[in-house]
Amino acid sequence: MRNILLESFRGALTEAPPDADGAMLAELANSLNERARERLGRSLSIRQVDAGSCNGCELEIHALNNAFYDLERFGLRFVASPRHADVLLVTGPVTKNMREALERTWAATPDPKWVVAVGDCARDGGMFAGSYAVVGGVSAVIPVDLHIRGCPPTPTQLLQGLIALLQDKKPRNNCEAAL
Repeated sequence: MRNILLESFRGALTEAPPDADGAMLAELANSLNERARERLGRSLSIRQVDAGSCNGCELEIHALNNAFYDLERFGLRFVASPRHADVLLVTGPVTKNMREALERTWAATPDPKWVVAVGDCARDGGMFAGSYAVVGGVSAVIPVDLHIRGCPPTPTQLLQGLIALLQDKKPRNNCEAAL
């Protein structure tokens, strides 16, 4: 036990920050903010919905708010209520227990609204497909405008997906992000 304690004092206990190009990250975030202001006249508000995931995608989504990415500075913000959201960011396969909650959240979100299915599980059920407790991907319950692939997708892929969502002048249905 003593050796473990002494080992912890020798170095940092956290991981090193990700190797990302700071200029590229700033460019992505600025592009996202500009497109949101063009389409909505204001910054983009996102409501994240966990429909039954393993929390891998949530960890990457939460990374968007950490000190490294700090997307609040670019006008991207997460909101607590679907009534204030422009985008529903849905993770995980939709479980039977979460189906009604997801439908109610979608109904409570004002128009124009977009739905982004994040991760492989949200796309088609992923490794949980065919389970007795899973309805399927998000598109089996509500219309999806964009899928972001990955298990889990990186914060940079999430940013690129949101930019792809905002590039057209009208919401898209059942489109795939080329990420």
